Amino acid sequence: MSGPHELSEVDDANAGADFTHDLVIIGAGPAGMSAAVMASVCGLRAAVLDEQPRAGGQIYRNVTVAQPTVASLLGPDYRHGATLAQRFAACGAEVHHDTLVWDVARDLTVTAQQSGRSFHVRAPQLLVASGAMERPSPLPGWTLPGVLNAGAAQIALKTAAQVPDGRVVLIGSGPLLLLVACQLLQAGAQIAGIVETSPASNRARAMHHVLGALGAPTLLAKGLRMLWRLRRAGVPMFKQSTDVRIEGVEGIEDTDGKQRVQAVSFTTGGTAHRLEADVALLHHGVVPNTQISRLLRVDHAWSDAQLAWQPQVDAWGQTSLTGFRMAGDGAAIAGALAAEASGGIAAIGAAVALGKLDTARAQQLAAPWRARLAQQTGIRPFLDALYRPPEWLTDCADETVVCRCEEVTAGRVREMARLGCEGPNQTKFFSRCGMGPCQGRMCGITVTQVLAKALNRTPAQVGAYRIRAPLKPVSLGSLAALAQPAAPAKPSSH
Repeated sequence: MSGPHELSEVDDANAGADFTHDLVIIGAGPAGMSAAVMASVCGLRAAVLDEQPRAGGQIYRNVTVAQPTVASLLGPDYRHGATLAQRFAACGAEVHHDTLVWDVARDLTVTAQQSGRSFHVRAPQLLVASGAMERPSPLPGWTLPGVLNAGAAQIALKTAAQVPDGRVVLIGSGPLLLLVACQLLQAGAQIAGIVETSPASNRARAMHHVLGALGAPTLLAKGLRMLWRLRRAGVPMFKQSTDVRIEGVEGIEDTDGKQRVQAVSFTTGGTAHRLEADVALLHHGVVPNTQISRLLRVDHAWSDAQLAWQPQVDAWGQTSLTGFRMAGDGAAIAGALAAEASGGIAAIGAAVALGKLDTARAQQLAAPWRARLAQQTGIRPFLDALYRPPEWLTDCADETVVCRCEEVTAGRVREMARLGCEGPNQTKFFSRCGMGPCQGRMCGITVTQVLAKALNRTPAQVGAYRIRAPLKPVSLGSLAALAQPAAPAKPSSH
Protein backbone atom coordinates (compact mmCIF):
# COMPACT_ATOMS: atom_id res chain seq x y z
CA MET A 1 0.00 0.00 0.00
CA SER A 2 1.42 3.33 -1.01
CA GLY A 3 1.74 6.08 1.56
CA PRO A 4 0.45 9.66 1.35
CA HIS A 5 2.53 12.17 -0.59
CA GLU A 6 4.76 14.12 1.75
CA LEU A 7 4.79 17.92 2.01
CA SER A 8 8.21 18.01 0.36
CA GLU A 9 6.59 16.77 -2.83
CA VAL A 10 4.41 19.89 -3.17
CA ASP A 11 5.25 21.86 -6.35
CA ASP A 12 7.98 24.45 -5.92
CA ALA A 13 5.47 27.06 -7.14
CA ASN A 14 3.56 26.50 -3.91
CA ALA A 15 6.53 27.01 -1.62
CA GLY A 16 5.93 29.94 0.68
CA ALA A 17 2.63 30.70 -0.98
CA ASP A 18 0.02 32.78 0.78
CA PHE A 19 -2.52 30.04 1.43
CA THR A 20 -5.91 30.82 2.90
CA HIS A 21 -6.45 27.33 4.35
CA ASP A 22 -4.70 23.99 4.88
CA LEU A 23 -7.29 22.08 2.88
CA VAL A 24 -10.00 23.16 0.46
CA ILE A 25 -12.82 20.67 -0.11
CA ILE A 26 -15.16 21.00 -3.08
CA GLY A 27 -18.49 19.29 -2.44
CA ALA A 28 -20.49 18.58 0.71
CA GLY A 29 -21.86 15.15 -0.14
CA PRO A 30 -20.85 12.05 1.85
CA ALA A 31 -17.19 12.23 0.75
CA GLY A 32 -16.83 15.96 1.34
CA MET A 33 -18.59 15.94 4.72
CA SER A 34 -16.54 12.97 5.92
CA ALA A 35 -13.33 14.64 4.74
CA ALA A 36 -14.18 17.83 6.64
CA VAL A 37 -14.86 15.89 9.84
CA MET A 38 -11.58 13.98 9.54
CA ALA A 39 -9.68 17.16 8.66
CA SER A 40 -10.86 18.64 11.95
CA VAL A 41 -9.69 15.54 13.82
CA CYS A 42 -6.27 15.95 12.18
CA GLY A 43 -6.04 19.64 13.07
CA LEU A 44 -6.41 21.03 9.56
CA ARG A 45 -7.95 24.40 8.77
CA ALA A 46 -10.47 23.39 6.10
CA ALA A 47 -12.86 25.29 3.84
CA VAL A 48 -15.77 23.53 2.14
CA LEU A 49 -17.35 24.94 -1.02
CA ASP A 50 -20.70 23.49 -2.02
CA GLU A 51 -23.14 24.46 -4.75
CA GLN A 52 -26.24 23.38 -2.82
CA PRO A 53 -27.98 25.43 -0.10
CA ARG A 54 -27.46 22.64 2.46
CA ALA A 55 -25.07 19.80 3.10
CA GLY A 56 -25.81 16.31 1.82
CA GLY A 57 -24.94 16.24 -1.87
CA GLN A 58 -27.32 14.53 -4.26
CA ILE A 59 -27.68 11.32 -2.26
CA TYR A 60 -28.52 13.09 1.04
CA ARG A 61 -30.09 16.18 -0.48
CA ASN A 62 -32.12 18.20 2.05
CA VAL A 63 -31.52 15.58 4.73
CA THR A 64 -31.05 18.20 7.46
CA VAL A 65 -34.53 19.68 6.91
CA ALA A 66 -36.46 16.76 5.42
CA GLN A 67 -39.96 16.25 6.73
CA PRO A 68 -40.27 13.09 8.86
CA THR A 69 -42.70 11.58 6.38
CA VAL A 70 -40.30 12.19 3.48
CA ALA A 71 -37.31 10.88 5.45
CA SER A 72 -39.27 7.75 6.35
CA LEU A 73 -40.28 7.31 2.73
CA LEU A 74 -36.68 7.56 1.52
CA GLY A 75 -35.51 4.90 3.95
CA PRO A 76 -32.71 4.24 6.47
CA ASP A 77 -29.92 4.75 3.94
CA TYR A 78 -31.09 8.34 3.43
CA ARG A 79 -31.54 8.92 7.17
CA HIS A 80 -27.93 7.84 7.76
CA GLY A 81 -26.97 11.05 6.01
CA ALA A 82 -28.53 13.10 8.81
CA THR A 83 -26.06 11.64 11.31
CA LEU A 84 -23.14 12.44 9.03
CA ALA A 85 -24.49 15.95 8.41
CA GLN A 86 -24.70 16.57 12.17
CA ARG A 87 -21.04 15.59 12.60
CA PHE A 88 -20.16 17.83 9.67
CA ALA A 89 -22.00 20.81 11.18
CA ALA A 90 -20.12 20.36 14.45
CA CYS A 91 -16.64 19.85 12.98
CA GLY A 92 -15.71 23.53 12.76
CA ALA A 93 -14.91 23.67 9.05
CA GLU A 94 -15.51 26.94 7.21
CA VAL A 95 -18.47 26.11 4.98
CA HIS A 96 -19.72 28.10 1.97
CA HIS A 97 -23.05 26.89 0.59
CA ASP A 98 -24.74 28.28 -2.55
CA THR A 99 -21.20 28.56 -3.90
CA LEU A 100 -20.36 27.73 -7.51
CA VAL A 101 -16.78 26.65 -8.23
CA TRP A 102 -16.06 27.73 -11.80
CA ASP A 103 -12.28 27.49 -12.08
CA VAL A 104 -9.39 25.65 -10.48
CA ALA A 105 -5.79 26.46 -11.43
CA ARG A 106 -2.93 23.99 -11.40
CA ASP A 107 -1.45 25.85 -8.42
CA LEU A 108 -4.68 24.77 -6.64
CA THR A 109 -6.20 28.24 -6.53
CA VAL A 110 -9.97 27.77 -6.52
CA THR A 111 -12.21 30.46 -7.98
CA ALA A 112 -15.81 30.37 -6.85
CA GLN A 113 -18.92 32.53 -6.96
CA GLN A 114 -21.26 33.30 -4.08
CA SER A 115 -24.09 35.84 -4.14
CA GLY A 116 -23.06 36.99 -7.61
CA ARG A 117 -19.44 37.75 -6.62
CA SER A 118 -16.37 35.68 -7.38
CA PHE A 119 -13.56 35.08 -4.91
CA HIS A 120 -10.41 32.95 -4.52
CA VAL A 121 -9.37 30.39 -1.93
CA ARG A 122 -6.15 28.43 -1.98
CA ALA A 123 -4.54 25.68 0.06
CA PRO A 124 -1.59 23.32 -0.40
CA GLN A 125 -4.10 20.46 -0.42
CA LEU A 126 -7.27 20.37 -2.52
CA LEU A 127 -9.86 17.61 -2.25
CA VAL A 128 -12.55 17.39 -4.90
CA ALA A 129 -15.62 15.37 -3.91
CA SER A 130 -17.67 16.19 -6.99
CA GLY A 131 -19.82 13.06 -6.87
CA ALA A 132 -21.54 11.39 -9.80
CA MET A 133 -23.96 12.32 -12.53
CA GLU A 134 -26.45 10.13 -14.34
CA ARG A 135 -25.25 8.52 -17.53
CA PRO A 136 -26.88 10.00 -20.65
CA SER A 137 -29.59 7.80 -22.20
CA PRO A 138 -29.73 8.87 -25.88
CA LEU A 139 -32.95 7.14 -26.90
CA PRO A 140 -35.25 8.28 -29.69
CA GLY A 141 -37.55 10.83 -28.04
CA TRP A 142 -35.41 11.46 -24.95
CA THR A 143 -35.49 15.22 -25.55
CA LEU A 144 -39.29 15.42 -25.34
CA PRO A 145 -40.89 17.41 -22.50
CA GLY A 146 -41.92 14.94 -19.82
CA VAL A 147 -38.72 12.89 -20.09
CA LEU A 148 -36.46 13.15 -17.04
CA ASN A 149 -33.64 11.29 -15.44
CA ALA A 150 -34.82 9.09 -12.58
CA GLY A 151 -32.53 11.04 -10.27
CA ALA A 152 -34.41 14.25 -11.09
CA ALA A 153 -37.66 12.69 -9.90
CA GLN A 154 -35.91 11.64 -6.71
CA ILE A 155 -34.61 15.19 -6.18
CA ALA A 156 -38.16 16.55 -6.49
CA LEU A 157 -39.25 14.06 -3.84
CA LYS A 158 -36.42 15.03 -1.50
CA THR A 159 -36.71 18.79 -1.91
CA ALA A 160 -40.44 19.38 -2.33
CA ALA A 161 -42.14 16.05 -1.50
CA GLN A 162 -43.46 16.06 -5.07
CA VAL A 163 -44.03 13.11 -7.42
CA PRO A 164 -44.73 13.16 -11.18
CA ASP A 165 -48.36 13.50 -12.27
CA GLY A 166 -49.97 10.83 -14.41
CA ARG A 167 -48.62 7.53 -15.68
CA VAL A 168 -44.90 7.05 -15.08
CA VAL A 169 -42.75 4.62 -17.06
CA LEU A 170 -39.19 3.96 -15.89
CA ILE A 171 -36.63 2.94 -18.51
CA GLY A 172 -33.14 1.57 -17.96
CA SER A 173 -31.40 -0.55 -15.37
CA GLY A 174 -29.60 -0.47 -12.07
CA PRO A 175 -30.32 -0.31 -8.34
CA LEU A 176 -31.27 3.38 -8.44
CA LEU A 177 -33.97 2.70 -11.03
CA LEU A 178 -35.57 0.14 -8.70
CA LEU A 179 -35.11 2.39 -5.66
CA VAL A 180 -36.77 5.37 -7.34
CA ALA A 181 -39.61 3.15 -8.52
CA CYS A 182 -40.21 1.92 -4.96
CA GLN A 183 -40.02 5.42 -3.49
CA LEU A 184 -42.40 6.89 -6.05
CA LEU A 185 -44.79 3.98 -5.59
CA GLN A 186 -44.87 4.49 -1.84
CA ALA A 187 -45.35 8.24 -2.35
CA GLY A 188 -48.47 7.60 -4.41
CA ALA A 189 -47.19 7.89 -7.97
CA GLN A 190 -48.82 5.82 -10.71
CA ILE A 191 -46.13 3.47 -12.03
CA ALA A 192 -47.29 2.22 -15.42
CA GLY A 193 -44.31 -0.05 -15.95
CA ILE A 194 -40.57 -0.62 -15.72
CA VAL A 195 -38.75 -1.26 -18.99
CA GLU A 196 -35.45 -2.90 -18.07
CA THR A 197 -32.77 -2.72 -20.74
CA SER A 198 -30.00 -4.94 -19.32
CA PRO A 199 -29.22 -7.63 -21.94
CA ALA A 200 -29.32 -11.34 -21.15
CA SER A 201 -25.54 -11.56 -21.52
CA ASN A 202 -25.12 -9.44 -18.39
CA ARG A 203 -26.21 -12.31 -16.14
CA ALA A 204 -23.49 -14.62 -17.41
CA ARG A 205 -20.95 -11.83 -17.04
CA ALA A 206 -22.11 -11.11 -13.48
CA MET A 207 -21.79 -14.74 -12.40
CA HIS A 208 -18.01 -14.41 -12.58
CA HIS A 209 -18.26 -11.95 -9.66
CA VAL A 210 -20.93 -13.64 -7.58
CA LEU A 211 -18.54 -14.63 -4.77
CA GLY A 212 -17.68 -10.99 -4.16
CA ALA A 213 -21.38 -10.14 -4.11
CA LEU A 214 -22.05 -12.81 -1.48
CA GLY A 215 -19.76 -10.85 0.82
CA ALA A 216 -22.38 -8.09 0.90
CA PRO A 217 -25.57 -9.94 1.88
CA THR A 218 -27.24 -6.78 3.19
CA LEU A 219 -27.01 -5.07 -0.19
CA LEU A 220 -28.22 -8.18 -2.01
CA ALA A 221 -31.17 -8.50 0.37
CA LYS A 222 -32.04 -4.84 -0.20
CA GLY A 223 -32.23 -5.42 -3.95
CA LEU A 224 -34.40 -8.48 -3.55
CA ARG A 225 -36.77 -6.59 -1.25
CA MET A 226 -37.19 -3.84 -3.84
CA LEU A 227 -38.04 -6.38 -6.56
CA TRP A 228 -40.51 -8.09 -4.22
CA ARG A 229 -42.23 -4.79 -3.37
CA LEU A 230 -42.67 -3.90 -7.02
CA ARG A 231 -44.02 -7.33 -7.94
CA ARG A 232 -46.36 -7.37 -4.96
CA ALA A 233 -47.73 -4.02 -6.09
CA GLY A 234 -48.38 -5.44 -9.54
CA VAL A 235 -46.02 -3.11 -11.38
CA PRO A 236 -45.48 -4.49 -14.91
CA MET A 237 -41.79 -5.27 -15.47
CA PHE A 238 -40.31 -6.01 -18.89
CA LYS A 239 -36.80 -7.47 -18.99
CA GLN A 240 -34.10 -7.41 -21.67
CA SER A 241 -35.97 -4.79 -23.66
CA THR A 242 -34.68 -3.43 -26.97
CA ASP A 243 -35.82 -0.97 -29.66
CA VAL A 244 -36.95 1.46 -26.96
CA ARG A 245 -38.56 4.63 -28.29
CA ILE A 246 -40.37 7.48 -26.51
CA GLU A 247 -43.31 8.80 -28.50
CA GLY A 248 -44.78 12.30 -28.43
CA VAL A 249 -48.40 13.39 -28.56
CA GLU A 250 -49.60 14.71 -31.89
CA GLY A 251 -51.34 18.06 -31.46
CA ILE A 252 -50.76 18.29 -27.70
CA GLU A 253 -47.93 20.62 -26.82
CA ASP A 254 -46.35 22.09 -23.71
CA THR A 255 -45.83 25.81 -23.07
CA ASP A 256 -42.77 25.84 -25.37
CA GLY A 257 -44.75 24.41 -28.27
CA LYS A 258 -43.09 21.01 -28.09
CA GLN A 259 -44.84 17.67 -28.13
CA ARG A 260 -45.12 15.90 -24.81
CA VAL A 261 -44.60 12.26 -23.97
CA GLN A 262 -47.46 10.01 -24.99
CA ALA A 263 -46.10 6.46 -24.82
CA VAL A 264 -43.04 4.23 -24.63
CA SER A 265 -42.69 1.51 -27.24
CA PHE A 266 -40.19 -1.35 -27.06
CA THR A 267 -39.61 -5.03 -27.81
CA THR A 268 -39.24 -7.77 -25.21
CA GLY A 269 -38.72 -11.42 -26.11
CA GLY A 270 -39.60 -10.74 -29.73
CA THR A 271 -42.93 -9.16 -28.79
CA ALA A 272 -43.65 -5.49 -29.38
CA HIS A 273 -45.13 -3.50 -26.48
CA ARG A 274 -46.45 0.00 -26.04
CA LEU A 275 -47.10 1.63 -22.65
CA GLU A 276 -49.04 4.87 -22.48
CA ALA A 277 -47.15 7.38 -20.37
CA ASP A 278 -47.27 10.99 -19.21
CA VAL A 279 -43.75 10.92 -17.77
CA ALA A 280 -40.74 8.80 -18.75
CA LEU A 281 -37.86 8.43 -16.30
CA LEU A 282 -34.48 7.30 -17.67
CA HIS A 283 -31.60 5.70 -15.81
CA HIS A 284 -28.61 3.70 -17.02
CA GLY A 285 -26.36 4.07 -14.02
CA VAL A 286 -24.14 6.91 -12.88
CA VAL A 287 -20.65 8.02 -13.92
CA PRO A 288 -17.99 10.11 -12.15
CA ASN A 289 -18.26 13.88 -12.56
CA THR A 290 -14.75 14.57 -13.87
CA GLN A 291 -15.08 18.18 -15.03
CA ILE A 292 -12.58 19.53 -12.48
CA SER A 293 -10.09 16.71 -12.88
CA ARG A 294 -10.30 17.13 -16.67
CA LEU A 295 -9.77 20.87 -16.26
CA LEU A 296 -6.57 20.16 -14.31
CA ARG A 297 -5.35 17.66 -16.95
CA VAL A 298 -4.61 14.90 -14.44
CA ASP A 299 -4.30 11.29 -15.57
CA HIS A 300 -7.54 9.48 -16.39
CA ALA A 301 -8.29 5.96 -17.56
CA TRP A 302 -11.30 4.48 -19.30
CA SER A 303 -13.00 1.85 -17.13
CA ASP A 304 -14.45 -0.88 -19.30
CA ALA A 305 -16.21 -2.25 -16.21
CA GLN A 306 -18.10 1.00 -15.52
CA LEU A 307 -17.98 2.39 -19.08
CA ALA A 308 -16.73 5.72 -17.81
CA TRP A 309 -13.64 7.85 -17.35
CA GLN A 310 -12.00 7.66 -13.94
CA PRO A 311 -9.24 9.93 -12.58
CA GLN A 312 -6.26 7.88 -11.47
CA VAL A 313 -5.75 8.12 -7.70
CA ASP A 314 -3.59 6.29 -5.21
CA ALA A 315 -4.71 4.69 -1.95
CA TRP A 316 -4.96 8.15 -0.33
CA GLY A 317 -6.91 9.85 -3.12
CA GLN A 318 -3.83 11.61 -4.57
CA THR A 319 -4.02 12.29 -8.32
CA SER A 320 -1.12 12.82 -10.71
CA LEU A 321 -1.05 16.53 -9.68
CA THR A 322 0.63 16.83 -6.29
CA GLY A 323 -1.74 18.12 -3.62
CA PHE A 324 -4.87 17.48 -5.67
CA ARG A 325 -6.97 14.61 -4.31
CA MET A 326 -10.29 13.11 -5.28
CA ALA A 327 -12.70 11.02 -3.24
CA GLY A 328 -16.14 9.48 -3.55
CA ASP A 329 -18.06 8.75 -6.72
CA GLY A 330 -16.14 11.50 -8.51
CA ALA A 331 -13.17 9.11 -8.54
CA ALA A 332 -15.03 5.83 -9.11
CA ILE A 333 -18.64 4.77 -8.60
CA ALA A 334 -18.99 2.85 -5.35
CA GLY A 335 -21.94 4.35 -3.43
CA ALA A 336 -22.49 6.71 -0.51
CA LEU A 337 -20.92 4.64 2.28
CA ALA A 338 -17.81 4.00 0.19
CA ALA A 339 -17.66 7.72 -0.59
CA GLU A 340 -17.81 8.54 3.10
CA ALA A 341 -14.88 6.18 3.71
CA SER A 342 -12.77 7.49 0.83
CA GLY A 343 -13.35 11.08 1.94
CA GLY A 344 -12.01 10.29 5.39
CA ILE A 345 -8.99 8.52 3.93
CA ALA A 346 -8.20 11.40 1.56
CA ALA A 347 -8.28 13.91 4.43
CA ILE A 348 -5.86 11.74 6.39
CA GLY A 349 -3.57 11.69 3.36
CA ALA A 350 -3.71 15.48 3.20
CA ALA A 351 -2.80 15.71 6.88
CA VAL A 352 0.30 13.55 6.36
CA ALA A 353 1.33 15.63 3.36
CA LEU A 354 1.11 18.73 5.55
CA GLY A 355 3.14 17.18 8.35
CA LYS A 356 0.20 16.99 10.78
CA LEU A 357 0.36 13.18 11.06
CA ASP A 358 3.08 10.58 10.75
CA THR A 359 2.54 7.57 8.52
CA ALA A 360 1.96 5.14 11.39
CA ARG A 361 -0.80 7.27 12.91
CA ALA A 362 -2.30 7.79 9.45
CA GLN A 363 -2.50 4.05 8.84
CA GLN A 364 -4.13 3.59 12.24
CA LEU A 365 -6.77 6.26 11.57
CA ALA A 366 -7.43 4.97 8.06
CA ALA A 367 -7.80 1.29 9.00
CA PRO A 368 -11.53 1.39 9.92
CA TRP A 369 -12.28 3.44 6.80
CA ARG A 370 -10.41 0.97 4.61
CA ALA A 371 -12.38 -1.91 6.12
CA ARG A 372 -15.65 -0.16 5.28
CA LEU A 373 -14.40 0.69 1.81
CA ALA A 374 -13.49 -2.93 1.10
CA GLN A 375 -16.89 -4.07 2.33
CA GLN A 376 -18.74 -1.61 0.09
CA THR A 377 -16.65 -2.10 -3.03
CA GLY A 378 -16.67 -5.90 -2.93
CA ILE A 379 -20.06 -6.04 -4.65
CA ARG A 380 -19.26 -3.45 -7.32
CA PRO A 381 -17.89 -5.85 -9.99
CA PHE A 382 -21.10 -7.89 -9.70
CA LEU A 383 -23.35 -4.82 -9.98
CA ASP A 384 -21.29 -3.29 -12.79
CA ALA A 385 -21.60 -6.49 -14.80
CA LEU A 386 -25.26 -7.15 -14.01
CA TYR A 387 -26.42 -3.65 -14.87
CA ARG A 388 -23.98 -2.86 -17.68
CA PRO A 389 -25.77 -0.57 -20.19
CA PRO A 390 -26.67 -2.28 -23.47
CA GLU A 391 -24.44 -1.61 -26.47
CA TRP A 392 -27.41 -0.34 -28.46
CA LEU A 393 -27.73 2.62 -26.10
CA THR A 394 -24.73 4.34 -27.70
CA ASP A 395 -25.05 2.52 -31.02
CA CYS A 396 -28.16 4.65 -31.50
CA ALA A 397 -29.97 5.65 -34.68
CA ASP A 398 -28.43 8.45 -36.74
CA GLU A 399 -31.33 10.81 -36.01
CA THR A 400 -30.95 10.51 -32.23
CA VAL A 401 -29.69 13.70 -30.57
CA VAL A 402 -26.56 13.08 -28.49
CA CYS A 403 -25.46 16.69 -27.76
CA ARG A 404 -28.58 18.36 -26.43
CA CYS A 405 -27.07 21.84 -26.02
CA GLU A 406 -26.16 22.13 -29.71
CA GLU A 407 -28.67 19.54 -31.03
CA VAL A 408 -26.00 17.38 -32.68
CA THR A 409 -27.15 13.89 -33.71
CA ALA A 410 -25.34 10.58 -33.59
CA GLY A 411 -25.37 10.57 -37.39
CA ARG A 412 -23.54 13.89 -37.46
CA VAL A 413 -20.88 12.53 -35.08
CA ARG A 414 -20.42 9.49 -37.33
CA GLU A 415 -20.17 11.77 -40.36
CA MET A 416 -17.40 13.69 -38.63
CA ALA A 417 -15.55 10.42 -38.04
CA ARG A 418 -15.77 9.70 -41.77
CA LEU A 419 -14.44 13.20 -42.47
CA GLY A 420 -11.35 12.46 -40.40
CA CYS A 421 -12.17 13.54 -36.84
CA GLU A 422 -10.24 11.26 -34.50
CA GLY A 423 -11.55 12.49 -31.18
CA PRO A 424 -14.24 14.54 -29.43
CA ASN A 425 -12.21 17.76 -29.46
CA GLN A 426 -12.08 17.79 -33.25
CA THR A 427 -15.85 17.39 -33.44
CA LYS A 428 -16.18 20.77 -31.73
CA PHE A 429 -14.70 22.54 -34.75
CA PHE A 430 -16.98 20.74 -37.16
CA SER A 431 -20.29 20.89 -35.28
CA ARG A 432 -19.97 22.73 -31.91
CA CYS A 433 -20.71 19.37 -30.30
CA GLY A 434 -19.77 19.74 -26.62
CA MET A 435 -19.52 23.55 -26.75
CA GLY A 436 -22.84 24.30 -25.05
CA PRO A 437 -23.45 25.49 -21.48
CA CYS A 438 -22.91 21.99 -20.02
CA GLN A 439 -19.32 21.87 -21.43
CA GLY A 440 -19.82 18.28 -22.57
CA ARG A 441 -20.96 16.92 -19.22
CA MET A 442 -24.08 15.42 -20.80
CA CYS A 443 -22.68 14.26 -24.13
CA GLY A 444 -19.00 13.59 -23.49
CA ILE A 445 -19.16 9.87 -22.77
CA THR A 446 -21.68 9.22 -25.54
CA VAL A 447 -19.62 11.09 -28.14
CA THR A 448 -16.49 9.18 -27.12
CA GLN A 449 -18.31 5.84 -27.48
CA VAL A 450 -19.97 6.73 -30.78
CA LEU A 451 -16.65 7.87 -32.24
CA ALA A 452 -14.84 4.80 -30.91
CA LYS A 453 -17.25 2.47 -32.65
CA ALA A 454 -17.23 4.48 -35.86
CA LEU A 455 -13.41 4.55 -35.92
CA ASN A 456 -13.05 0.92 -34.73
CA ARG A 457 -10.97 2.07 -31.77
CA THR A 458 -11.25 1.88 -28.00
CA PRO A 459 -12.65 4.80 -25.97
CA ALA A 460 -9.21 5.22 -24.40
CA GLN A 461 -7.71 5.73 -27.86
CA VAL A 462 -10.41 8.24 -28.85
CA GLY A 463 -10.10 10.31 -25.66
CA ALA A 464 -12.36 12.90 -24.05
CA TYR A 465 -13.21 16.59 -24.28
CA ARG A 466 -10.67 19.09 -23.00
CA ILE A 467 -12.39 21.18 -20.35
CA ARG A 468 -11.77 24.88 -19.92
CA ALA A 469 -12.91 27.48 -17.44
CA PRO A 470 -15.46 28.68 -16.64
CA LEU A 471 -16.89 25.29 -15.73
CA LYS A 472 -20.34 26.88 -15.61
CA PRO A 473 -21.59 30.26 -16.85
CA VAL A 474 -20.75 33.27 -14.68
CA SER A 475 -21.60 36.93 -15.18
CA LEU A 476 -19.19 39.71 -16.06
CA GLY A 477 -20.15 41.38 -12.81
CA SER A 478 -19.03 38.33 -10.90
CA LEU A 479 -15.69 38.38 -12.72
CA ALA A 480 -15.27 42.07 -12.02
CA ALA A 481 -15.57 41.39 -8.30
CA LEU A 482 -12.19 39.62 -8.45
CA ALA A 483 -10.50 42.95 -9.21
CA GLN A 484 -12.13 44.72 -6.29
CA PRO A 485 -10.60 44.52 -2.80
CA ALA A 486 -13.22 42.91 -0.63
CA ALA A 487 -13.57 40.67 2.37
CA PRO A 488 -13.76 36.96 1.68
CA ALA A 489 -17.18 35.46 1.18
CA LYS A 490 -18.93 34.77 4.44
CA PRO A 491 -19.33 31.16 5.56
CA SER A 492 -22.82 29.76 5.33
CA SER A 493 -24.78 28.43 8.27
CA HIS A 494 -25.19 24.65 8.28
